[in-house]
Amino acid sequence: MCLKIEKIHHFAIICSDYEKSKYFYTKVLPFSIIAEHYREERQSFKLDLSLNGNYILELFSFPNPAKRPSYPEACGGRHLCLGVSDIKETISFLQKKNIAFQPLRTDEYTGKQFTFIEDPDGFPIELYEC
Repeated sequence: MCLKIEKIHHFAIICSDYEKSKYFYTKVLPFSIIAEHYREERQSFKLDLSLNGNYILELFSFPNPAKRPSYPEACGGRHLCLGVSDIKETISFLQKKNIAFQPLRTDEYTGKQFTFIEDPDGFPIELYEC
């Protein structure tokens, strides 16, 4: 018997500056807000975000969160990868928003191009041409 998993339900990110991260994920990246909650007992915001109508990301804020141990080879999550239809158009958009990105690379196995950006806390986000 094998465990049956239907899909990835969501990915969670803890941020240090809630408003800055909320702006990044909803104005720079194309995530839409599903729900936003402030949890008084935890002094924490929880922002549920969707992409193309699919719930995919939870953004949390906590008082004084620990820093990411290293970039990007820390144990645990390495990066979030988002598929884009046109990498050159994506790079043009990033330049207009003054978002720093790594030089364009080509996947040696698929021939597809990709780059990396960082969220406001330095979490790596890969943008991969589908």
